[in-house]
Amino acid sequence: MRHPSGRARRARRSASLVATAAALLALTTACGQEKGDQSPNGQNVGNEAPAKGDGYGAGDGYGADSGAADDGAGAKAKPAGQLAVWDSKKLGKVVTDSAGFTLYRFDKDTAQPPKSNCDAACLKLWPAAPADGAKAAPGVDGSLLGEVTGVDGTKQLTIDGWPMYRYAKDTKPGDAKGQGVGGVWHAAAPDGKKAAPAAAGTAPAESAPDGAAPADPAGLSTRKDPKLGEIVVDKNGMTVYRFTKDSAWPIKSNCVGACAEKWPAVAPVDKADTKGIDKKGYMTYDRPDGGKQQTIDCWPLYTFAGDKKPGDTNGQGVGGTWYAASPDGKAVGAPR
Repeated sequence: MRHPSGRARRARRSASLVATAAALLALTTACGQEKGDQSPNGQNVGNEAPAKGDGYGAGDGYGADSGAADDGAGAKAKPAGQLAVWDSKKLGKVVTDSAGFTLYRFDKDTAQPPKSNCDAACLKLWPAAPADGAKAAPGVDGSLLGEVTGVDGTKQLTIDGWPMYRYAKDTKPGDAKGQGVGGVWHAAAPDGKKAAPAAAGTAPAESAPDGAAPADPAGLSTRKDPKLGEIVVDKNGMTVYRFTKDSAWPIKSNCVGACAEKWPAVAPVDKADTKGIDKKGYMTYDRPDGGKQQTIDCWPLYTFAGDKKPGDTNGQGVGGTWYAASPDGKAVGAPR
């Protein structure tokens, strides 16, 4: 058998090194400058504006083609994790799972007592949201969360007694294609009721404190803080933070377990749903607990459970590791 010559071996090694360098360059570029909406693992980061109900209606109440559910991200029985609230202009306040997928309720279920009437065929199109590991959205009463045993024997998340579901045809965060399906499926509000837009002329529940600017309706925007300067806020006007023990390359969150309960990860937000935010390294990150987290300049973002109202910055400087995030992803006030 002829062995490769030294020149051939060197050529093969050189080609391998070039390929490796190219792969690293592609990932580095994603965190170094804006390159579309792709995260390093190829996920589509963006989520389009919520779609209207797709109009699938049938006498069974869960869709004419329930036997052929899409195998999309929304269809998989992943933990609900840290719940979040999405403020939709059309639907009002909508509760989502940790990955940003809309949660729904079914009119044929009951809340008192909690009971799911979505059978095996129904669950193919409307997967039950697992109760295990679910945490209330910031600012929402955690006592509203509960569980019920579904028809398939699994423990299903309930909010104020109502069983929660995802919709298989919602394939990306922000989709709400299940709204109104069959006239019996509705996006759920954070308190378990049917999501509904605020009545025209309704005043906000509370005004911004201490002269802080009112919360911008964008999913992520900025606020001029009198002490910290320009900082990032979420759709509810709550301060967004950085953790200095995280890393941006590779993207890694070191806030898990009890830490993640105190510092909830910011769920994915579409680029189009931002205002004043630097788009460099704007991508989502797959957390070790199974959820998805938004980043700026590849730095994972969080809110703080100790902030009770818009304008609060109680998390600033906590432990010498937590700092408000600037629009370009820097930790405001962190030691250099």
